[in-house]
Amino acid sequence: MADEHSTRKSTKHRPETSQKRREILKAASEVFGLKGTSNATLEEIADRVGMTRAGILHHFGSKRALLLAVLQYRDSSEVENLEEHHIPGGAELFRHLIETARRNALRPGIVRTFVTLSSESITDHNVGHDYFLERYSNLREEITQALIDMAKERKSTIDMAKADMASSAILAVMDGLQLQWLLDQDHVELPEVTEYAVNAIVWSVMSNSDERAY
Repeated sequence: MADEHSTRKSTKHRPETSQKRREILKAASEVFGLKGTSNATLEEIADRVGMTRAGILHHFGSKRALLLAVLQYRDSSEVENLEEHHIPGGAELFRHLIETARRNALRPGIVRTFVTLSSESITDHNVGHDYFLERYSNLREEITQALIDMAKERKSTIDMAKADMASSAILAVMDGLQLQWLLDQDHVELPEVTEYAVNAIVWSVMSNSDERAY
């Protein structure tokens, strides 16, 4: 509740304060991505923006609150240029996912932060656990609904069990490819492989075929 309250209050900050908070969030995102949540320190984040540890705490209250703010900042930046600041539905959702992969290929720092924090979220008492649990749940629902909407547009039906599996598979592919890409950018084409995989999974649902390729 405290974190939600601080998020609501942030909209009332003066422009210069909001700018400083954005600078802190960008620096924190880089440090968390490079060192993880346990090894990253507020002192190092403060050094990057010419502040003290106390200054960081003045803006965010705690390391936990800062981490949650970084996660929320990343999500908001993903949709800031979209209508109603929300990912679209239907076929447009899958185009958005592929476009996100194209943008991510130009910003390895943000991708590294996401991969690091999402991986750490499975550990005991991790501050990001509930955030990522809810995030994946919401995304699975939205992807499944997008598949349903596509079927309606085509005046067809889909197997709901396959649609649910497809939503998990698409997220697994996208996250797994990001990890491979960070490890070996010379041999993993993030946008192209993402598009190939998403198209294949969506087509497997839309075609209503149980035919196996192996």
